[in-house]
Amino acid sequence: MHLPAFFLLQQSAPASNPALQVLPLILIVAIFYFLVFMPMQRQKKQQAQMLASLEAGSEIVTSGGIVGTIVSISGDMVVIRVKPDNVKLQITRSAVSGTVSGDKAVEKK
Repeated sequence: MHLPAFFLLQQSAPASNPALQVLPLILIVAIFYFLVFMPMQRQKKQQAQMLASLEAGSEIVTSGGIVGTIVSISGDMVVIRVKPDNVKLQITRSAVSGTVSGDKAVEKK
């Protein structure tokens, strides 16, 4: 006889606030935004800034790992000279993953 009384007590309990039920979902979305989307946007902005600042004579690293010196830039195409045989390669600007300063590659993906 105690079982039906338990169900009656459960039904008569006041309903919780719907805003409190949605709050964890909103909190999860906010944390996801600050941990994932903001850094990705910052990274894209840095990559675009680095690609816009490319000029002849800069040493670069491509996404394939090729290190070379920019000879000329025309629109979206970049011509680089690769050592030791001074081979010239034509690549797209988007294939540049970073610039080289000294002996270290500074990647800006």
